[in-house]
Amino acid sequence: MHDTFMTHTSSKYTEAGVDIDKGNAFISRIKSIVADTHRRGVLTDIGGFSGLFAIGHEDLKNPVLIASTDGVGTKLNVAKLCNKHDTIGIDLVAMCVNDVIVSGAKPLFFLDYFASSSLDLDVATEVVRGIATGCKQAQCSLIGGETAEMPGLYQPGDYDLAGFVVGIGDRNALIDGSDIRVGDRIIGLASSGIHSNGYSLVRKVFFEELGKKVDDSIEEFGCTVGEELLRPTRIYVESIINILRRCTIHGLVHITGGGFIDNIPRILPAGCAAHINKDSWPVLPVFTYLQNKGNISAAEMYRTFNMGIGMMAVVPENSVDDLLHQFRAHGEQPYLIGEIKAAQAGHERQVIIDGIC
Repeated sequence: MHDTFMTHTSSKYTEAGVDIDKGNAFISRIKSIVADTHRRGVLTDIGGFSGLFAIGHEDLKNPVLIASTDGVGTKLNVAKLCNKHDTIGIDLVAMCVNDVIVSGAKPLFFLDYFASSSLDLDVATEVVRGIATGCKQAQCSLIGGETAEMPGLYQPGDYDLAGFVVGIGDRNALIDGSDIRVGDRIIGLASSGIHSNGYSLVRKVFFEELGKKVDDSIEEFGCTVGEELLRPTRIYVESIINILRRCTIHGLVHITGGGFIDNIPRILPAGCAAHINKDSWPVLPVFTYLQNKGNISAAEMYRTFNMGIGMMAVVPENSVDDLLHQFRAHGEQPYLIGEIKAAQAGHERQVIIDGIC
């Protein structure tokens, strides 16, 4: 939990760079923000040693807990450059809950870890505000976390984030890709932008090679560099959970680090190949700009970035039209982007992107 301590602060400890009273003040600031995310099942407020959540899912015959953890990588550096910290928490939640939802699991609760050289109350509060926003979008509760001051390990002004989510699903209804068959179709759901992967390369191109500043406007984007690079990662939980109640999906892929090339094979049964038609959806301007200005090969782009598709659903051929309609009705931008075919001889699982690899 974001632990509370006695209000007496050791002056020697403060001199060493850790201010316990500031940590207590932080708890006071975020209590109402955190409480606003709580749903049925939360049994504790922040401030204790752990968070408690009651599992009351009588509708699940064989309930299974599904957990995931992640961070947001060097996108944190962009938030620091922009001095804007109220959306990076959405990214943190998204990277975790989007991984859980591919199993067909519903996120239950979330915990965060915030580490810095010295706690900046304003920055930390804004980060938690973003985490709370992400939890609301993902329909899960923020039930605790940890705030650590570690002078000497982090540079002044730097901070790091990690997130942890636990979801629940019915063991008999979990999605693992084993139902995928030759002839299935692939529906891609639009991303909001770069999401939270590949930022080491993004920063290299924009800030080192091109010499851009976060306040520079880019005509192709219709906004500044900072605004484009800080677009929050899209959270797909609500739409997918609702659609799974009435429709069949054979496999789900969260397009994160590794892009198309490394993520799609994670759900393919042996002998299957995913054929992707790269002209079947609009590639977002930021990816075209990165590829052209950074002189990045198409193959590397599709192995690093989501290219405008943040989530993929592998579905039965006869369900395509209905699912496209369902996704649109739930606020997504779906595209029919490919199909499952038999893998070539000597290949167990393949990803074939037209004209690229």
